[in-house]
Amino acid sequence: MSTTQSERLRELLEPLVTSQGLDLEEIAVDSVGRKRVLRVVVDSDTGADLDAIADVSRALSAKLDETNAMGDAAYDLEVGTPGAERLLTEHRHYVRATGRLVKFQLTEGGELIARILKVDEDGLDVEVPGVKGRKATGRRLGFPEIARARVQVEFSRKDKTDDTDEKEMKEEEEA
Repeated sequence: MSTTQSERLRELLEPLVTSQGLDLEEIAVDSVGRKRVLRVVVDSDTGADLDAIADVSRALSAKLDETNAMGDAAYDLEVGTPGAERLLTEHRHYVRATGRLVKFQLTEGGELIARILKVDEDGLDVEVPGVKGRKATGRRLGFPEIARARVQVEFSRKDKTDDTDEKEMKEEEEA
């Protein structure tokens, strides 16, 4: 059984990432011109701040140098977090996306855009936004019904906390 370089690197680096309180989400080795780039994507339930990323980057770099896992050729190490429109592939990704708007590709065909309300072992409770003045509706999605899911970027989301802040500001102005 052969293993790819990415699999070998995952086996080497995942325990180190986990010891830093993070999850190793993705690892890829790409060629960019004459150089190779090792891209490592990390995350956690509370997110990964810049200090955590810098710490894990230094630890990974030291481990890679110590083991010569990337060989003698030059390479760049890039450590970051998943993008804003991350693909949801693991149960923990759905949990972390609770409250977020997600575009689902369904196994039976078609797509659904809905907000994740609750996640359990069997699937999700979602809220499908109303269209043209209609109220939002609830729906249950089992994991087997989901072919693919990706978080959507929301630029003008109106959170409940925003409503509370506006009411408080209005009350202060009236006082």
